[in-house]
Amino acid sequence: MVTFLRTLRDVLMHLDGDDDQGLDVAWQGLLEALVADTAADASALLVYQAGGLTPVAAIGLPGSVRGRTFILGDHPRLAAIANTEGVCRFAADSPLPDPYDGLLDEALSPVHDCLGVALRDGPRLIGMVTLDALTPGCLADLDDEGLIAAANLLATCLRLAERLKTARSQLATSQQLPGERPLVTRWNSGLMRQLMSSVELVAATDMSVLVHGETGVGKEQIATALHQLSPRAEAPLVVVNCAALPASLIESALFGHRRGAFSGATRDHRGHFAMADGGTLVLDEIGELPLELQPKLLRSLQEGEIQALGSDEVRRVDVRVVAVTNRDLAAQVAAGRFREDLYHRLSAFPLRVPPLRERPEDLALLVGHFLEQNRIRLGVGNLRVNADAAAALNEWQWPGNVRELDHVLARGALMAVAAARGSTDLNRRTLLLGREQLGLHPAAEQPPSDVSTATESDDIALAIPDNLREATERYQRQCIEAAVTAAGNWAGAARRLGMDAGNLHRLARRLGLKA
Repeated sequence: MVTFLRTLRDVLMHLDGDDDQGLDVAWQGLLEALVADTAADASALLVYQAGGLTPVAAIGLPGSVRGRTFILGDHPRLAAIANTEGVCRFAADSPLPDPYDGLLDEALSPVHDCLGVALRDGPRLIGMVTLDALTPGCLADLDDEGLIAAANLLATCLRLAERLKTARSQLATSQQLPGERPLVTRWNSGLMRQLMSSVELVAATDMSVLVHGETGVGKEQIATALHQLSPRAEAPLVVVNCAALPASLIESALFGHRRGAFSGATRDHRGHFAMADGGTLVLDEIGELPLELQPKLLRSLQEGEIQALGSDEVRRVDVRVVAVTNRDLAAQVAAGRFREDLYHRLSAFPLRVPPLRERPEDLALLVGHFLEQNRIRLGVGNLRVNADAAAALNEWQWPGNVRELDHVLARGALMAVAAARGSTDLNRRTLLLGREQLGLHPAAEQPPSDVSTATESDDIALAIPDNLREATERYQRQCIEAAVTAAGNWAGAARRLGMDAGNLHRLARRLGLKA
């Protein structure tokens, strides 16, 4: 209990600041202190938000579990814990499926001993602690009063974290598209943490934002987050794909038209600017906007006025514009294919969404998220990748980024279900996805990714190395060794590298830098 209380102090120290990475480490330490003297094979501390429970700390479960959101309606054991005052225990022969069955690192055997305690703010559910074991009865001797006392302290911490960070809305909300479940609660990579801090900063303003990055990185989700975190969140969010509209109809689509303005205009049309009045207009694929229409868009942004085709009336609108592109607009400007004045107007606050290969720390979170989505969609007890498939996922360079990862896992899950169909009750079974089901080729057969070339001063000459993986690992070793030397310890090195400390330790062991 002394260790538990000391770790509680560490959590409270992190609540006042913006150090999400330090807070994640503190949550993990708190859970470890809580279950240190128990026989649990797996445990988790989950936070309730957006209709589901998301782990912020876990022991004995794969890293991908932090990317899963457990919706109460889909998981009867978690729902039972949420509806129980005090400790909720399940019999070894309980018919209710356990959400962690098949996810424990030690085995794919079903959980046989399970308990949980709901964390509350008054009557409101704010989180949960779960303990699971493979051996029946080994959690029976745990003191309920001690568990409840620890749960009350945990609830206090979660309540403070929730209240103190209201202004810095959780990423689970900021990454949610209309009608979709949240992506992840927190990113592991420093790049995404920095991006989301910038999103939260600029969202409160009316500045135009240019969201740019490669295909499939999640630019549309960032654009949606800008709206949801802004004072305009209750107003309309209108998304227009400039590439999907015929050139002859783009002006009408954006600014509207009057009946009879052109052949086929049989009725008045408001246009997307008018529809978004008071809210946010997302111009997707802005690089596809015809050059001849760009001056009218520029005038609308500068003056806050639009004029429908066939109308003499000029109407004022209050619209915040977010432009999205996978093109290099600066290069488009230099080539004369995009107006420089419009480019500068749109990019008042540019946001680059990094490709997946630049943030491998986030891969496990995304894998867990997509596997959980497919588990629900296909009606499977649980989905998991085997060791060979996990290695394939880590080796792949992801030229299609997050969208490619989503499709790879969806295809693999469907193939796994097809292979198992009819053999057993799928909603009680864990299915393993292998490399062959994911369809990922060996590293030598990967398609080229859009990686910028290095300069002559780089330690690794990227004039096509003999072995890309060895070159990458050599560079990773150099970076880690330099960070440890500069910081003097591993925790400081993790902060310098923008990594979760646990992920850095695991990477260092894989690279042979730690025993």
